[in-house]
Amino acid sequence: MLRTNTVLNVAPPGAAPAYVVKLAYDERRKPRQLVTLDDGAELAILLPRGTVLRPGTLLQTDDGRLIRVEAAPQAVLVVTAPDHLTLTRAAYHLGNRHTPVEVGPDYLRLEADPVLRDMLVGLGTRIEERNEPFEPEMGAYGGGHRHGGEETFAEDYALAQRLYDEHAQAASSMPLHTHAHTHHAHGQAHLDEPPSAASSRPPPRHP
Repeated sequence: MLRTNTVLNVAPPGAAPAYVVKLAYDERRKPRQLVTLDDGAELAILLPRGTVLRPGTLLQTDDGRLIRVEAAPQAVLVVTAPDHLTLTRAAYHLGNRHTPVEVGPDYLRLEADPVLRDMLVGLGTRIEERNEPFEPEMGAYGGGHRHGGEETFAEDYALAQRLYDEHAQAASSMPLHTHAHTHHAHGQAHLDEPPSAASSRPPPRHP
């Protein structure tokens, strides 16, 4: 049995994948599992918790062989709409439910779900049930979906991380307001004033 605990986004120079493994979206989110390769061999995947395998990612086995991950066809809903507003409203309601969604130029794709299907129909969208690969959007700081494969997941993540670091650096360079204002009763010295200034202040007048 082959075993892997290494993920590569780019193949080493001169290396080519020896195997292909096709996984549905839920399978690509499981860090530890036993899968079957395209030639029938078994592969034990042992990755850190939270790892999500994107189509095109490479796994490297303990003996150095490369395995290319591909998205397996699965039951999905393809959502279209008569206008952009209706499709935008559908995307909003799916996002509000934290539903993984693949965003296309004029469609949304999500895993088949009868409850979500009824909701989307009620919003005025058109639904088509298909069996095809599903590649949803990643989170804002986990890289975005790219078509064409020209920009890798690693580049997306590096960009989001750089923006986050720049924001954190700008926030840390702002001067802190250290003056602590304390409400005080009549006759009590202000915390910022030296004792001489407080003692020279005239007593408060009472009506």
